[in-house]
This record gives sequence, structure tokens and C-alpha cells, in this order.
Amino acid sequence: MEPIDRRTALMLGGAGLLSTTVGGVGLWRTYSSLPLDVVSHQAFREPEQLRSRDGLLEVRLEAASGSHVVAGRKVTTLAYNGGLPGPTLRVKPGDKIRILLVNSLDQPTNLHVHGLHVSPEGNGDNVFLRVDPGQSFAYEHILRDDHPPGVYWYHPHLHGSVADQVFGGLYGAIVVEDDVIPVARDRVMVISDTSLDSSGRVRAPSSMQMMMGREGDILLVNGQVAPVLQATTGERERWRVVNACTSRYLSLILENQQPELLGLDLGPLASPASEGRFLLAPGNRAEVIVILQEGRGVLRAEPFDRGVMGNMMGGGLNTSIPQGGEVASIEVSGPAQNRPAAAMPPPLEPRDLRGLPVAGTRTLSFEMDMAAGMMSSDGAGMGFTFDGAAFDPKRVDQNVSVGALEEWTIRNHSTLDHPFHLHVWAMQVIAQGGEPETSPQWRDVVNVPARSEVTVRIAFEDFAGTTVYHCHILDHEDRGMMGTVRVT
Repeated sequence: MEPIDRRTALMLGGAGLLSTTVGGVGLWRTYSSLPLDVVSHQAFREPEQLRSRDGLLEVRLEAASGSHVVAGRKVTTLAYNGGLPGPTLRVKPGDKIRILLVNSLDQPTNLHVHGLHVSPEGNGDNVFLRVDPGQSFAYEHILRDDHPPGVYWYHPHLHGSVADQVFGGLYGAIVVEDDVIPVARDRVMVISDTSLDSSGRVRAPSSMQMMMGREGDILLVNGQVAPVLQATTGERERWRVVNACTSRYLSLILENQQPELLGLDLGPLASPASEGRFLLAPGNRAEVIVILQEGRGVLRAEPFDRGVMGNMMGGGLNTSIPQGGEVASIEVSGPAQNRPAAAMPPPLEPRDLRGLPVAGTRTLSFEMDMAAGMMSSDGAGMGFTFDGAAFDPKRVDQNVSVGALEEWTIRNHSTLDHPFHLHVWAMQVIAQGGEPETSPQWRDVVNVPARSEVTVRIAFEDFAGTTVYHCHILDHEDRGMMGTVRVT
């Protein structure tokens, strides 16, 4: 199978063991990696489902370290409510979400609702909040009546500890339901990765791994290795896939089935894609419809080249694909359905901001600099910045007016791909690599390939407040590749 090309990566947008190449630059490739001492191919299981009632979802989320079973091994990880992932929160447009975050960790944390269009202020999606050990905080989010349906997710966002806490096990899905598409089954698949040491604890990354963006040597789907789904011939299923990896790109292909990609992140595709493959950068999500055919289907992760590290320390990273890159499989059997599945509704018409006047244009640049890294607090490694400035929560990098429509060009001067994430407000992709988009593409995470650029339009509607944009390779974010935007 051919790896997904970089033009497609721009439109849509796997992970391995660390090794250095001799003297050369080397490629940083993403694969599905699986150690030999873990248990795989267990029956697929869903996270706990918590649903809103009468327009309200009230949830207690406890972040804690504890003993869990991961890949058949008893290990010590972080988790929300003792689950890997945490519970799936199911809500509807117009609902109110109240989350009591209880911090039972030995370190501070907070909570970010990734992709939701909600207020960034006060007890909303406020990433500047700090919840210390032994303390709790009551978050409240009110969804607009026209909030886009789809799959979103939650995770910590306290600067400097995001990668460690997500890699350690703190993440979960949010589903904003639409009740429009008739399916036999609606499945949530949260894909993450981790690394475990011989004592069963999450392994700390090396300095090189943090600079590259760590990738674990165990790939998990809802906390399982290569789980097996069971289904009946002829049924239609909806798969909601979340890339909760700290750095890993997931170039996915579903073999021997009939998948249809409905949308990525929070927006439907103008025309659903039926090619059976899609790329999820870290933080991206996908909505997939599968009409099941008898036999065995396999969801695989293909190699993905996300750039080079330059000549620093003699090279990049090399990986392999044990067990053929299998992420999950589905066994379809039983008699075919006597009646065809109900007709799919016509695709929604995505909003299109092209052709509208813009209030302003901006250019932001991903930068990687060795000299900046030498002057950093740890005095070593690579500096990760926007426009040469590392993140400072006291500095406002972009001032925007409420209601303004702006056009931003995000340039990547580095030799690695970087996924760009803006909180609260969605982005319509206008051009990629200088080539204009022919149809509306809505994202909250946009992959910006090395030595390239992406142009987006953003309607800063509904909310005032201060939030952030950043690289969603979480080690890069923690090391300074983040900026602030204030909307007034």
C-alpha cells in the first residue's frame, strides 16, 4: 500500500521506537508499533457512556493515578474515573455541561474541551486555570442550539505538563449527537499511545523524544491493543474516531469493508469520501460510516512521513510495523439483513466564508531554533516558538475584535510537520501550499507540512475572551510553541 501523499495530508490533516540513523538526516515516520509481550485481539469495548438528560449533563471527573490493566498487563497510569479512556460524554446542541474536575494527582492540572465552540472565560474552556492537588473546580459549558454535531474530546491543558498527562492516560471523548443518520450501532474509538517500563509504569521520554514529539511503543484503542469488533452482515455502523496521541499521526485505512468518510473534526465534508483511508493529525477526529460485508475487516495504520529533524544529533528516527500496523479488526458474520438500511440523508452544506470581506489578515510562523533551545530554562535542546517567541501567558500575541472575520496564513519554516490548533473558533481552510481549496473544509486542527503553509478563515463570533493557539504535538506546545489570542 502506498503511503498517503502530502497534498492529501494537507487536506485531511502512525509511531514507533526511538533509534538514530548514522550521520544522515533520517525521516521521522509514524507507524503502529506493538511490543511482543502485550495481550491483543480482545473483544472491543466502549468507554462508559454518560448522557445528558433534559438539556443537562452533570459529571464528576476525578483525575488520579492508579492501577489498571493495559494490554493484559497490570500497570500504573493516570486516568479519569479509573478508565482508559475516561467516560464518553454524550450531549446535544443546546445542552449545558457541568463538569466537576477533582484533582487527586500529585501535580496540578486543568481541563480543556477540545473543539467545542464555548466560552474561553471564567469557568468555561479556560486553559489558564490551575487546579492544584487535592482541589476541585466546577466547569460549565453551554452549547449553542446550532452547535455542530460530531465527535470532540477532553484532556488536560496546563502548560508544561500537557504531554505528560495525556500520554499518561488523561483523555476522553465528547459526542454532540445529531440523531439524523440511521445506524445499527454508534461506536467511539479513542486511539492513543503510551510506553511502559519493566515495572508497569509509564516510561518517561528522552530529550530527543520530547524534541521530536514522543510516540509510544503501544498503540491503544479504548485502552486495548488491536481489539476485535463483532457485527452482522449488512448492518450500517457509525465510527467516531479520535486521535488522542500526543504526537502520532494516524494514516488509517479500513480494508475489506465499505467505509465512507463523513467528516473530519467538527465539519462535514462537502462530498463524503469513499476511498477508505484518512489521515488524522494529533487532535483530529473522523466520522465514518461503514456498511458491513461478511468476513474480516482490518483497520490499519500506514507509514506517514512527517519530516526531518535536520542534522541535529546525527539523525532522525527509524521505526517498524509489527503485526502489519493493525489498529483494530472487525469480524462480520450472520445472515445478511433482509431489508436494506434506511437511506442516508443528503450531506449538509458546510458554511463557506470564501468571497466574504475580511477585517484583517495575519501571518503566523512555526519556528524551531537550536539557539533558542540553548537559552531555555533547561538549557538544552531545540527552541519551539511562534514568530520566534516562546509562549508567555502574560503576553497577548493577537488582538481580535468580536465578530471579525479574519484570514490567517500559518507558515511552517521548520523541517517537521506541525498540526495547528485554535481553541474555541473553528477554521475554514482556504488554501494549502499556495493552492486554493475547491470546497469548504472545516477544522480545529490543521496540519501544516514542513516548509509549507496553510491559509484559513476564522469568524470570531459569539464569545469574547482570551485563549490560545498552538502546535498539537504536545511536547512542542509544552516547550513553547503556543500563543495567545484576545477577542474583545
